[in-house]
Amino acid sequence: MKHIGAPQAVVTADEYDRGPTAAELDAIEEEMPLILAEVDLLDAQIVTLDRTPSELDACRIRRALRQVLAERVALANRAAAASLPGGAA
Repeated sequence: MKHIGAPQAVVTADEYDRGPTAAELDAIEEEMPLILAEVDLLDAQIVTLDRTPSELDACRIRRALRQVLAERVALANRAAAASLPGGAA
């Protein structure tokens, strides 16, 4: 059986088959500190899944949660500052 599809990937590619745009990569880069803080929180929570959390585990989770909240505030402040005219906060 002979394949009759188009030889160019651009002709037959769906919107979801392409890589991220420059704007999407910039947005990911801006959110990277929050993403990394959430990964640290998840790691701290995973450690306690199969055992009773020790005081050290609880401190690690609290510290990671504080970092996530701080990064969320920082991201929200950056977004608000960018939306204000003149860049003044």
